[in-house]
Amino acid sequence: MFTRTIGRRKPAGMSIAEALVAMCVVMLVILALCAFSMFATRSFATMYNYVDLDDDNRIAMDTLTRDVRQARRVIDCTASRLVLEDPNGNTLGYIYDGGARTLIRTNSATPAATKVMLTECDRMLFKIGQRNTVAGGYDVYAAATPATAKVVNVSWLCSRTLFGRKANTESVQTARIVIRKQGN
Repeated sequence: MFTRTIGRRKPAGMSIAEALVAMCVVMLVILALCAFSMFATRSFATMYNYVDLDDDNRIAMDTLTRDVRQARRVIDCTASRLVLEDPNGNTLGYIYDGGARTLIRTNSATPAATKVMLTECDRMLFKIGQRNTVAGGYDVYAAATPATAKVVNVSWLCSRTLFGRKANTESVQTARIVIRKQGN
């Protein structure tokens, strides 16, 4: 007679310990994917915000630069307001409203063309100066009156709130613009 030895069979399913390890690994992978997607979403939103603010700032700076260079003269200037006379004798105004955080461009020739140039602007400063520079530097002498102004200095800072916190995604914009069409 032949005797056969029957070996022990291996269990066909997973043990509880193996199932727990597998669930922990899957949970770690899901958590890593969630963390990465949140990071990517925040990064893309910040980048979009930066590009949008940069575009608005560029358009506002280009318009302001064109208007100042083409102006005949400065009519009035305060820290938050600049009023110019354009080549046609019309009045152009740039008014900063700190409460609304906006920079508005007005034109006496077409009052309906009043336009908000910047939104979410935290700080704005206009200063007028003369063309001659201070010895040993690049600063210009301050103009005593708007009639003696030949240079307009402007600077501003815009920011937005992203995901519940304020994000300065645009640095301070500054420019020194020389009035080119001025007669004197």
